[in-house]
Amino acid sequence: MRHQTGRHQASEAANFAIMTDPAKPLRILIPEGSSTSAREAITILGLAGHHVEICDPSPWCLSRYSRFVRRFHRCPGLRTDPAGFLAFVEGLIDSGSFDVLLPTHEQGLLFAKVRGRLEGRIAVALPSFESYRTAHSKAGFSRLLDRLDLPQPPTRILKSQSEPRGATHFPAVVKASVGTASRGIHFVHNESELASALHAIDASGNLDEVLVQDLVAGTTEKAQSVFSSGRLVGFHAFRQVAPGIGGGEAIKQGVHRPVVRSYLEKFGAELDWHGGLSVDYIVPDNGGAPLLIDCNPRLVEPSNAWASGTDLVGQLVRVSLGETPAPLPESRDGVLTHLAMQALLGLAARGGSRVAIAREFGRILDHSGPYAASTEELTPLAHDRLAAVPLLTTLALLLASPSSAARLARGGFGEHLLDVRSIREIEKMNPSPHSPSSS
Repeated sequence: MRHQTGRHQASEAANFAIMTDPAKPLRILIPEGSSTSAREAITILGLAGHHVEICDPSPWCLSRYSRFVRRFHRCPGLRTDPAGFLAFVEGLIDSGSFDVLLPTHEQGLLFAKVRGRLEGRIAVALPSFESYRTAHSKAGFSRLLDRLDLPQPPTRILKSQSEPRGATHFPAVVKASVGTASRGIHFVHNESELASALHAIDASGNLDEVLVQDLVAGTTEKAQSVFSSGRLVGFHAFRQVAPGIGGGEAIKQGVHRPVVRSYLEKFGAELDWHGGLSVDYIVPDNGGAPLLIDCNPRLVEPSNAWASGTDLVGQLVRVSLGETPAPLPESRDGVLTHLAMQALLGLAARGGSRVAIAREFGRILDHSGPYAASTEELTPLAHDRLAAVPLLTTLALLLASPSSAARLARGGFGEHLLDVRSIREIEKMNPSPHSPSSS
């Protein structure tokens, strides 16, 4: 087993090394370290030779356990204190220690609001606040799809629990307008379950606007892209081979989806998008056109794209620096990657026993079974031994109590995520407090 694992790890390291960027190393600030997207971007940037620092409210955030993180800065939480978080990041920027600010999660909404005051102080790729808000809101995204005549499941938008719901078709999916990583999503089969879902969303403080969509039978896939002033310059799509927990993937496979690329080109051009943009979509079982179901105004988990030959992170850095890069070539089809932590958490959440969890971990280490031709993307031990800390900690906790999977997964839903209250606070911020007109 050791011989096979070592040989595969050497192969992984070689594959990753091919992707490294020989350009001048940059000093890059990533303003959160809790998300899987940040952790994967750090690996790509670190292997390219860049100097990476992160800030996060949690000293135990996932990204801290990487040899590529040169320094960790503990900061206020974006959700609980947007103004304090912004002041902290601006202090780091004013230190002159960084070339690029690379938002990897919902802090992009805040930075888009104050984009004008970041210009000239640090390189960053952001659309207008209005465009970001449209893409970030599930209701705003749905309305824009209607306007652009882009396909989505039949959708209704409700603004209160008391609004008439008689036209709803069941089964249906109920979504809070604000939510990431499957937060605020409910599957309902009748009026009673719909009412309960709306009550739960209201109790969470997120009953702003709620989408009720017909549940379409099909396969959910995801696509990621990078835009430069409304022009698509990088694209990749993948499908789920094996589920993880909380809507995530344990194993992914790259797919060729030119029609989804055309959707994104139209969507990004309309918003004059600048930076990373990702979407979820359903490929219906009946063979119809892919249906767009969600949007994330950022670059989500870019490692499958990278392993497929499409360096979306490097392209995003170039756009941040003000370059107008040529579009990246089409990525290779069929490349497999996996997230070991997602695989273990997902198995435990589905009722897997301690023996089953230990057996699955053995297959991950041995690259056998479904992991035979796959590369680890989240905790890449082949070239980052420090990544073993969160992986082995997760394994130990699950072996002690498999039922703890849901609680452990919720640990990633930290203060780097927004809610309706923090969004309202950001909307009221003065975007240019240092301008002459505001003094």
